Parts: sequence; C-alpha cells; structure tokens
Amino acid sequence: MRVFALFRVSAVGALLAAALVGCSGLPSVPSQPARYDLGVPPPVQGAKTATAIPVLALADIQSRTQHDASTAVLYRLAYADGQALQAYGQARWSQPPALLVQQRMREILSQGRTVLSAESGMQPPLVQGRPVPVLQLSLEEFSHTFTSAEHSAGVLRLRATLIAPQRSGDILLGQQLFAVQQPAASANAAGGTQALAQAVAQVGAQLQTWLSTISTP
Repeated sequence: MRVFALFRVSAVGALLAAALVGCSGLPSVPSQPARYDLGVPPPVQGAKTATAIPVLALADIQSRTQHDASTAVLYRLAYADGQALQAYGQARWSQPPALLVQQRMREILSQGRTVLSAESGMQPPLVQGRPVPVLQLSLEEFSHTFTSAEHSAGVLRLRATLIAPQRSGDILLGQQLFAVQQPAASANAAGGTQALAQAVAQVGAQLQTWLSTISTP
C-alpha cells in the first residue's frame, strides 16, 4: 500500500510538471503597439503679432496618403521600392495623421490670428457680415522615408490653398506647396515619428510666413 501511494504521488508530480512545460509553450499575449503624437504644442506668444489676415477659417484637411480613419505609421523604402508605402506593425498614431496635422496647424496659426472652422458643405463663417478667407490644407505625403538602410527622414508635403468666398464665386488668393525632409535620429518608428513632428513644426512656421505675404480683397 505504501508503495502504491508513493507511485500515485510521483504520477501526480509528473502530470503537474508536464502541464507546466505545456503552459510555457503557449503563445504570449501580443504587446500593444506604441502610440505616438506630435508632442508638446508650440509655446503661445504673449501678444498676437500683426498680420495681413487677422481672421481666417480652417477647412477640414484632406489626405492623399491614407484612409481618413487610419492611424498607421507609414514608411517608405525609397532605395528598394519607392512607390510602396508600408505600415509599422507595432506603432500607431494616437489619431489619424491628417487630424493631428490639422490640430497642430490650428495651434500654430492661432498665435497670430483668430482661426475659425469652415465645415464641409456649410457656408463659410461670417465676421461683421462678411465671409472670411478659407484656408484649405491637403496632406500629400506624411511618411518615414528611407534613402538607405541606415539613413532616413520624416517627409512631409502639405499643399495650402487660400480662397476668399464671394457670392459671384470664390477668389483664389494663393496656393503653396510646403515640403520638408527632417532627418530621423534612428531608423525605427520612434525616430520617424519624432522627425515628422519636427517637420510639422517647420511647415507651420513656413505657413505663417506665407500667410503674412498675402493681402485680401
């Protein structure tokens, strides 16, 4: 009887050991993708600077690079297949890139003027009974682009169109394509998103300067 009891204990121990070994072979829970945004907003100036356009309306930004709801961080291997955009598997933007860019441009432009919203399909906002200029932005490139396996940059191309709504038809006040390639500190998603955030800040400053050169009718 004693031998039989020892055998039962040994058998149970063997089963437990086998179960533990089996559990160690189970697939691990996949880690959550890292989420990125554009970082801390630019500092707000103490006083608004003089501008030729003290009030404008910002229209909903358009994106040519990805679906409006996608939060993928895109990269391009220009040295291998420059026409193909690919997505990092373990990296995401906190919001769709076009929305992040529009929010940051609103923050930057608001430092020198009042920025209203021009909603799609709606009449442009009025100030003192007159329509204000409408700024339309189109995000044409927003990717981490590799020129080699070691060298890469955050590439941003943003087209800005400023129109003056009129009853007789819109007047084109100006159009400008802003293009920036900001070198990335590392050849991964973290380096790419940081470079793109810096590129957005640069384009925001250039957009401010461009708007200051345009006069309204």
